Formats: sequence, structure tokens, C-alpha cells
Amino acid sequence: MMSLTAIKYHQSMSRWEPNAQGRLVQAALQLYVERGFEQTTVAEIAKLAGLTERTFFRYFADKREVLFWGAGALQELLESTVAAAPESEAPIATIRSAIEAAGAIFQERREGSLLRQSVIALNTELQERELIKLASLAAAMSEGLRRRGVAEPGASLTAEAGIVVMKIAFERWVEAGGEPDLPQLIRDTFSEFKTAAG
Repeated sequence: MMSLTAIKYHQSMSRWEPNAQGRLVQAALQLYVERGFEQTTVAEIAKLAGLTERTFFRYFADKREVLFWGAGALQELLESTVAAAPESEAPIATIRSAIEAAGAIFQERREGSLLRQSVIALNTELQERELIKLASLAAAMSEGLRRRGVAEPGASLTAEAGIVVMKIAFERWVEAGGEPDLPQLIRDTFSEFKTAAG
């Protein structure tokens, strides 16, 4: 069973100490893994992080958002990678580069990514939220391809295929405990997709 190192903050620790958001995320993940998402309250998360509930709500709308707070930055990464690709590059190669860049972020945050996924896997509501996030990422990439002159339905098909490859590679990575390197798994899965597509 995966676990986080226990978080201990002295009561006198200032609630304005830098990285309050990171402390809240770490505390939430620890409690979600130990007690379950449904059984954990915002008050308990804030207390474990050595912060107040008010501080929690400064960063997150609710306890679900602790698990999805990085979605905006991930979308920006995908969009900027698509926009920066060479004009001559094939659409699927552009999407592969974007998905690999996302995979590198998950690899850097390996422990947190695995813990987060273990929480989502146990909750239908969180799984639905994850699917909505993936649909948003696909829409953002297809829009990026359209801006590059890729016509429909090609832009949407390519972006959706990239999301499917990312999802399958990520699931394989999680099942293997975060090994091997996620960007490499993404490259391998794209190759398998290309072979399967003929």
C-alpha cells in the first residue's frame, strides 16, 4: 500500500508560510489514502496541514479540487507544445510530443501521481471528473491543431487518439507502480497504436 510520510506541523507554525497549497495537497492525499475520500473533511485536511479552513478555500473550491488543481497548467502545457511544433510536423507527431511533455510532468511527480490515481480509482464521482478533464484536454489540443490548419474531423480525431494513448499508457504505468519511465511508455503506446491503425 502506498503511503505518504506523516505530516507534522507545529501548532505555532504560521498559516502564511510559503507553499500552503502544497501542504494542503500533501495532507489531503495522506488522508484520502488512509481514511478514504468520502470520509475526509476539509477541516481535517486543513488541520493536518497546519492551516485554517479559510486558507483551504483560498486555494480550492472543495475537496475534489485538491485532486484536479493542476489541470489548468497541464492544459496550458499541451496547448503551448502544440503551438510550438514545427509547421511541417504531422499532426499525430505534434500530439505525441504534447502527450510526452505531459507524461514527463507526471513522471517528475511520480509518488503524488500514483497516490492521486489510487484515490480516484476508488470513487465513481472522481472518475467522472477525470473523464471530463480528459475531454477538456482533447478539446484544447484539437483547437490547437485547427489553428495550425488541420481540418475537421482530422483535428478532433488526432487529439482524441492522443488522449486515448495517454490514458492507456498512464494506466499501464500505474499498474506497474510508476515504472518504466512514463514518456517512454507513451512513445511505446503510440507505436503500438500506429501498428494497430495500419
